Amino acid sequence: MSGTARELTRRLRLLLALGAAATLTLFLAYRGVHDDTVPLAESSTPGILAVDTAQNALRAAHAVVSGPEGDLSGEFHTQISVAHQSLALAASENVIGTEGRHDLQTVTGLIAVYSGWVERWGEEDQEALGAAYLSYAEQVLGVRPASGAGPAAGDEGAIMSRLDALRGKQLAEAERQATFPWQLWVGWSAVTALYVALLLALLGTQRFLRRHFRRPVQVRLLAATVVCGLGVPVLGWITRDAQRAMAGAVAEIRVRAKDPDEIALAAERVHSALADAGFWASLSDWILLGGAAVMALTVWGLWPRIAEYRPRGPR
Repeated sequence: MSGTARELTRRLRLLLALGAAATLTLFLAYRGVHDDTVPLAESSTPGILAVDTAQNALRAAHAVVSGPEGDLSGEFHTQISVAHQSLALAASENVIGTEGRHDLQTVTGLIAVYSGWVERWGEEDQEALGAAYLSYAEQVLGVRPASGAGPAAGDEGAIMSRLDALRGKQLAEAERQATFPWQLWVGWSAVTALYVALLLALLGTQRFLRRHFRRPVQVRLLAATVVCGLGVPVLGWITRDAQRAMAGAVAEIRVRAKDPDEIALAAERVHSALADAGFWASLSDWILLGGAAVMALTVWGLWPRIAEYRPRGPR
């Protein structure tokens, strides 16, 4: 085999090795970010906002019975129903798994106990006994009674405290999903190094072919260079935008909304920021196809030249 054939073979092996390494590294680094975009958008954020909605509904329900008029109106039952529906939504999102579902089941049971004490308060004619029932209800809910006696909202066994703890765990999971840990920094640094090496190797091979075969450009290698040169920066740009959107979504839900309108606005802003999360995640499959295309074009461009130097048998 001539020196030219050996050099072409060496370059082909180098390009295939760099192409395979760059494709696999890019796939893993890309998935490392975008595997969390859809869960954050479709599970963690709705789950956290559902807990906020439940807490606001419970506060509104208790304001009805503890207000100046202090009646057990239909508004109380409406807000309790909203709380139950919100907790059911939070359970369906399953942000933190079995632990979260167990916490929500416990809270649902406590709401039934709270409602029971409130119902007894509404049915009681004796003021002193009614006040005791309302105090029991406030203890279960986890708010300080109007009389100043009983536990404050920090009671760990109360409804509000349990929901606060659950929200903290959900938020921790959302923050984990939105972080960019050192492993991803290493992965994307490797992607950058391999991308530059592959691009330089493709351009160097083009120059080698132009010098030895006097062709201005090798179309198949040019196509491989274009796929590599455009694909990786575009995917990196999308990943940067996705990471910023995820960080913005977590910042949005980190501050607890104070009323239903704020919760709805927060949900809308997060949905808008992560509206393309599914599309971003689906692009990971194209990384493998693009890498395979680059390697196939490389072989298609160089192998015919290498084959020209293979020994031919007698005719």
